[in-house]
Amino acid sequence: METRIQFRVDEETKRLAQQMAESQGRTLSDACRELTEQLADAQRKAQSHEIWLTEQVNEAFEKYDSGASVFIDNDTAKAQIERFKSSIRGKNSQ
Repeated sequence: METRIQFRVDEETKRLAQQMAESQGRTLSDACRELTEQLADAQRKAQSHEIWLTEQVNEAFEKYDSGASVFIDNDTAKAQIERFKSSIRGKNSQ
């Protein structure tokens, strides 16, 4: 089902927007539809990421609650990440 979207702009803004759209071989309605679809797609991606992040946080808490979490000190974590970054740099230089 399609929905109609209406909004108001002054005549000069409409005229200039129509000129720009026409110079690109499309109508102002086409341009508005495209922008609306881009905004909707960006929102879908944001929602998808939000769902993924929530799942990750919930999994971390479940792991913690079950006693399966392993904690390391900051120095060990820094050393591990430096080794990881070095291994990646080594692979990229080959």
